[in-house]
Amino acid sequence: MELLEQIVNILLPVFMVVLCGFVYSKISPTDMSIANNLNMNLFVPILIFSVMGSKDFQILSYLGVLAAGVFIVLFSGVAAIPVVRIMGVKWRTFLPPMMFNNIGNLGVPIIVLAFGESALPVAIVLFMVENLLHFTVGMKIVNPKSSFMHVLRVPIVVASLLGILFSLLGWHLPKTIQISMDMMGKVSIPLMLFALGVRINDVDFGEWKIGVVGGILSPVTGLVGVAIIALLFDFPDMWLGVLVIFGCLPPAILNYMVAEIYNQEAQKVASIVMIGNLMSILILPVALIVVV
Repeated sequence: MELLEQIVNILLPVFMVVLCGFVYSKISPTDMSIANNLNMNLFVPILIFSVMGSKDFQILSYLGVLAAGVFIVLFSGVAAIPVVRIMGVKWRTFLPPMMFNNIGNLGVPIIVLAFGESALPVAIVLFMVENLLHFTVGMKIVNPKSSFMHVLRVPIVVASLLGILFSLLGWHLPKTIQISMDMMGKVSIPLMLFALGVRINDVDFGEWKIGVVGGILSPVTGLVGVAIIALLFDFPDMWLGVLVIFGCLPPAILNYMVAEIYNQEAQKVASIVMIGNLMSILILPVALIVVV
């Protein structure tokens, strides 16, 4: 009962905010485009930089987590290739949602609630890794003509690179500015959860088969990647716990946005993303039973 109560205390606050977004947009149709742009271009970059640029963050201490994140993302893509061939779907449509999971909307808040504020830097490193790969490798998969130089114009990437630079050089922000940035950065987490709830209203069950396959395959490949890392390396228990949650997260909403921009079967990608996020309601409690 104590374990069950702990899991409920971790997941219920997260899904309550998601539910608020879902119910509110059901009652009053809501355009989240301005809020999402603010979050992706301001609040999330500030969150990343405020954590990575703080006195307590040393990037060199998290190289193992960084490498593990890269491996899990790339392994998930490679492991999904046989399924692409079996199902006869386009790999440019199916692989990115398998590789890039919802570390922003779901992962960061769940990791912090499960392991405390001390786990936030680990979560931010994984968030940074995924975004760097998504805006480079992921973009190249969806649109072969995309240039790697565009990544330098993405605020999340710029914030990550600045955070790494500050950490390596031992620079720190003045206390007043750091507090202000911490306050603004913390706006991003509930706003991402609320936006996820709004997005769930758009789920298209017409492509439910590919959505269910993706919803199952995404956490399976991620967890296999984590198992390989656990066998090969002696990571701290907290790191492994965070990696387990990271590995079993559903596909990121950003996959749908990118597919829509490049006309890469956006409706199929939307089904994979949204059905995967709905299925996470059953998958994440099991993951927490293992790591908590």
